[in-house]
Amino acid sequence: MTAASTPATFDVRGLEIFLHRNVPDLAGSMRLQRIGGGQSNPTYFVDFENRRMVLRKKPDGEVLPSAHAVDREYRVMRALAASALPVPPTVLYHAEPDVIGTPFYLMDRVEGRIFADNALPGMAPAERRAIYLAMAATMALLHRVDWRSAGLGDFGRPGQFFQRQLRRWQQQWALSKTRENPAIDELMTWLGAHMPDSNETTLAHGDFKLNNLMFHPSEPRVVAVLDWELSTLGHPLADVAFNTVPWRTLPTEFGGIRGLDLQALGIPTEHEYLAHYYRCASRSTQATPFHWAFALMRWAVIFEGIAARAQRGNAVADNAAEVGALSIAMARRGLEAINTAVPTL
Repeated sequence: MTAASTPATFDVRGLEIFLHRNVPDLAGSMRLQRIGGGQSNPTYFVDFENRRMVLRKKPDGEVLPSAHAVDREYRVMRALAASALPVPPTVLYHAEPDVIGTPFYLMDRVEGRIFADNALPGMAPAERRAIYLAMAATMALLHRVDWRSAGLGDFGRPGQFFQRQLRRWQQQWALSKTRENPAIDELMTWLGAHMPDSNETTLAHGDFKLNNLMFHPSEPRVVAVLDWELSTLGHPLADVAFNTVPWRTLPTEFGGIRGLDLQALGIPTEHEYLAHYYRCASRSTQATPFHWAFALMRWAVIFEGIAARAQRGNAVADNAAEVGALSIAMARRGLEAINTAVPTL
């Protein structure tokens, strides 16, 4: 994450008063700084003399139904606090818009590194490899969480995940469409006709990618999994395919690593990366073209949603219109994935 100078759109003094009343033992005045780089929920550093925290809120204005679910983010991180999966400690959730105009939650700030570039510039090859393998191992750890014991038995509906998700993304596409995109329509038709017969259920992050992980300040070790707004009870291979999309997209397509010299960089091939994940997760069932087609369809609709928010004037990032144009490229990659052979590991 990078700090930005964009001023807050809410009553900063009102927030400071609220926090002094509701977070015990805060000392001194509040310092607020917007964190840039995301396209979804506005995020801020909130610092006092004796405590450093992070605030996440819904965007201002009209948003799509079920999107920007800061309440779900807060709930799942709170539930995972006692698990082996690293998550930031939660502080509070406020459901009403009376303080800053939207619901928000607060978590303690975890110190570490977030990597915005999948190519990891400036690193030694061995460190790049270690970071990628740590990401795979952390995803495996996520999928091994006992979600029932964590109190997440009602966090979603077990089974029929892809059927329900396809209906959801069809609705999102209808609500966010700013132009015709026949490739998305074709993808959705194909996905509906090729549903896998699997009701496996794990906790699924929904947006598991490198820049949603925080790494130790100096070690290739994940210290926090971030951005849980799309999490649910789902199918682990949905996370796996979504996480490995960068191997199938170009650097110009939202920072993919396709076409880079992975061996020289030290980044594992997709085959090596998947093998490491499957070992760590003790999995025998592996991802298929369906899972990557589904992941790329999701990316296409997400980017279309960013374009729609830009048109409405409540986009989070300044480059939302540019990023929204990537929906066409991602949908085409999704069609390509249908016919791409997946090596057996």
